Amino acid sequence: MIKQKEFNIPFSGLKQGKHKFDYTIGNTFFESFGYNEFNDANVDLHVVLNKMSTMLELEMQAEGSVNVDCDTTSEPYDQEIWGALELVVKFGDEFNDENDEILIIPHSEHQLNIAQYVYEMLVLSVPQKRVHPGVLDGTLESEALKKLEELSPREEKNNRKVNDPRWDELKKLKTDK
Repeated sequence: MIKQKEFNIPFSGLKQGKHKFDYTIGNTFFESFGYNEFNDANVDLHVVLNKMSTMLELEMQAEGSVNVDCDTTSEPYDQEIWGALELVVKFGDEFNDENDEILIIPHSEHQLNIAQYVYEMLVLSVPQKRVHPGVLDGTLESEALKKLEELSPREEKNNRKVNDPRWDELKKLKTDK
């Protein structure tokens, strides 16, 4: 992983109060983490830093799309994503990121790198099962879908009556009169 300098937020020179930072994230961001599951990415990230005398509060919101391959047909499509993360940064003797919502950084630090938090937020906002919208509404024409349809088991339940053998014996009594 390469430390990404554009995601460093220098908070030491900022006044107390809210400060806004905007980022546009492309596929090179994910590739720097060694994550190659996206074909392309276009995500807008909005960060609001609330600086207080004893701590920092970060509110991150991201929205955009990533181009991924469908799990069913392997066809690429744009998946809309949205993510939000709130992070509290406190100052202490040493760095500690064991808690997901509270980050402790040393008193001597003057900037904060949010790249890892942004990466995790965005990767987790993509659905685990990626299905092309054309598969769901039936508009996608694909060789993979044709082959799946061809190999799927045929349902013949609608054409034949499902009989329970126990009832068949009782029906014989009814017709034997």
